[in-house]
Amino acid sequence: MKKITIGILVLIAMCACRKYSADYRGLPPKEFNLAYEETYGRYYDSIPYDVVALDLYSEGLELDSAHRMRGTGYNLYLSDIFVSATTLEAGTYHSDTSARPFTFLPGRDFEGTPYGIYLLYVEEDKLQSIQLIDSGYVEVRDTTNSLTDLQFTLYYKNSYGSRATYKTHFQGSLIPWAKH
Repeated sequence: MKKITIGILVLIAMCACRKYSADYRGLPPKEFNLAYEETYGRYYDSIPYDVVALDLYSEGLELDSAHRMRGTGYNLYLSDIFVSATTLEAGTYHSDTSARPFTFLPGRDFEGTPYGIYLLYVEEDKLQSIQLIDSGYVEVRDTTNSLTDLQFTLYYKNSYGSRATYKTHFQGSLIPWAKH
């Protein structure tokens, strides 16, 4: 009886692994290697703070000269980060809808269009999936030689309906991109 129980447990574990690996496209990256900081100034009339966005790319994915994504990889995008200066400052930013400095909007779907913070998976120049990030925080640290260190701890609902945590980072120069 003990051998049958062990055999059944092993069979269940193997089936579970097989199903997971059949849907596997690769885990989101632990590190992004390219980042743009987009500045919008006082974008919203009713909010007295400047707005910036972060647009991060994993290895294998980049922007072409027309600012279209090319390649295969992940794009992490934070559309509305509220700052008291004109650019990101060192500190911890939290997802929040208050539109106060050191906050960013959580990921939401507006009529099929994502906004706030979300993660895109692109394969051979074509969008394959969108993962909205419902909460989290980003630690922004200045480092030497004009490098910025970004540490992300993000939360989202995975495809199984469970709450998942995603940690990733970027260290390097933020490429400025004015959107005025």
